Amino acid sequence: MNYIISGKNIEVTDGLKTAIYDKLGRLEKFFTDDTDAQVTLSVEKERQKIEVTIPMKGHIIRAEQASDDMYVSIDLVVEVIERQVTRYKKKIVDKEQNANFIKDDFFSEDDSDDEEVKIIRSKRFAVKPMYPEDACVQMELLGHNFFVFRNAETEEVNVVYKRKGNTYGLIEPEF
Repeated sequence: MNYIISGKNIEVTDGLKTAIYDKLGRLEKFFTDDTDAQVTLSVEKERQKIEVTIPMKGHIIRAEQASDDMYVSIDLVVEVIERQVTRYKKKIVDKEQNANFIKDDFFSEDDSDDEEVKIIRSKRFAVKPMYPEDACVQMELLGHNFFVFRNAETEEVNVVYKRKGNTYGLIEPEF
């Protein structure tokens, strides 16, 4: 893997680089040698944060972890990425689709301890037209983190969601 390491409000020392190479090196068994891993270290309000992004054909594996110690954050982010890669592996129907990013021996590992995805509850409800601002209010009233609605302006199905810092996001699908 190729590592692209950068820092925001922090100097990336040789010790941090060594820890990143050692810890993220555990992930190299999943990826080919030409896979890029973007690693960003930052300090925000005394929190040591690491973000790792691994772009692949049609997908992005991304994890972000923060703690009081950067080395702990590195350990945590590696665990999250390992879980994501294992989940992603299960979703691949045609292994040839991503063969140039994932090593072939990754597919031959024993999958007996993998968990299946189970949907335990489903809901049906009428999607009524409303403006995104009204959808945010409705989401707050329901106490949810996201809300699906039909946009009154575009007539498309949209999703509003809560972001960090009491802000909102809007997802407008493109077909």
